[in-house]
Amino acid sequence: MATTYFRQSPATEPAMVRIPEGWFQMGCDAGRDDEKPAHRVWVDAIELAAFQTTNAEYARFLEDTHHPPPSLWDDPSFANPRQPVVAVAWFDAVAYCDWLSRTHGKKYRLPTEAEWERAARGGVEGETFPWGNCAPEELPDYASRWKSGPEPVGMYAPNPYGLYNVGDNVHEWCADWYDASYYASSPERNPQGPLSSSRRASRGGSWRHHIKVTRTAARSSIPPEFKYADYGFRVAAST
Repeated sequence: MATTYFRQSPATEPAMVRIPEGWFQMGCDAGRDDEKPAHRVWVDAIELAAFQTTNAEYARFLEDTHHPPPSLWDDPSFANPRQPVVAVAWFDAVAYCDWLSRTHGKKYRLPTEAEWERAARGGVEGETFPWGNCAPEELPDYASRWKSGPEPVGMYAPNPYGLYNVGDNVHEWCADWYDASYYASSPERNPQGPLSSSRRASRGGSWRHHIKVTRTAARSSIPPEFKYADYGFRVAAST
């Protein structure tokens, strides 16, 4: 099947949301072992994309760079221009950020786990999910969403910082290497993750899981070369 590139106007910058600097409680003592111990962390202000990177945005990158398209690029379940791009390796996400940086003269990158969790919490302490404490099954239209793939981004209300689909739709690659015991020695300010590992960290829920959304403190990881149908990303930028 011929590869489809969604023809677009010249690349535009993603809609970014400013996440203010501040302290927050990272992790969860009642969660899985890799979420413990809960600890106070300071994160500098950043900008984070309001939406997960979409097929339409990624198409501009493919057209400009001739980077190989994702394996599911032409699959009808994943081809809506407003769906998040999926089946991208960590290296693909980094290549996209590098291209976006060159195109706009601004340093785009993947967020760290700490930046992602700070942003997902929306400035509210102690709540289980980005929207509060109600169970995922209580979300609007929960039973009818995510039947065969991720939904187009931005269909439902954002979190208090204005971020859409934070915690659902697709897992989002983070910049950090992953270490299950990292929180025991994590620095207090702007933690960047361990120096090396065999896996890269990711955050957020997945359309194909039994429970489609994730707790804000929940961590996940896979090797950086893996490409799954429920893995995407959103970009960050230092202020």
